[in-house]
Amino acid sequence: MSKVAYLDDLDRAILKVLKEDARATISEISEKINKPESTVHFRIKKLIERGIIEKYTIVLGEVARPKEVAFVVLELEKPVIEDFLGRYLEYVSRNLAMLPNVLLVAKTEDDKIVALVGAETKEELSEFIEENIQSIPSVREVVVYPVAEFKKGEDIKGVLLEV
Repeated sequence: MSKVAYLDDLDRAILKVLKEDARATISEISEKINKPESTVHFRIKKLIERGIIEKYTIVLGEVARPKEVAFVVLELEKPVIEDFLGRYLEYVSRNLAMLPNVLLVAKTEDDKIVALVGAETKEELSEFIEENIQSIPSVREVVVYPVAEFKKGEDIKGVLLEV
């Protein structure tokens, strides 16, 4: 059973600076959190070794992010042979993940697929969902939840997951 990693105040301070700017140098981080460079260097090294920091990535700027996003929940028809459901869910999930407007795809415990999709306008978003998601064979139900406002995690719209 895995435990949630323990982070002390210094670890969190370093991560906060890196979250704001992953290009920040050790010297810049040191200056911002008022700790010696050697301490910051050691802590970053330990955060990487412990798997807390896995990689540095790009967050797209506002101009490159979709303006409209929605969570889409798909429920697929149960196949005659129940064993095929898992394979079909995997197939649909993989194909959804390859579409350019799809920001993330997940499978729920009750065999539904959840996708976060985005587009420039509400019309483009609706058209994308209709043409690419509602048209998937064996889709029993598609429920669309347009996102009016993020309270936390809005950066997900700008995380460059795939190119």
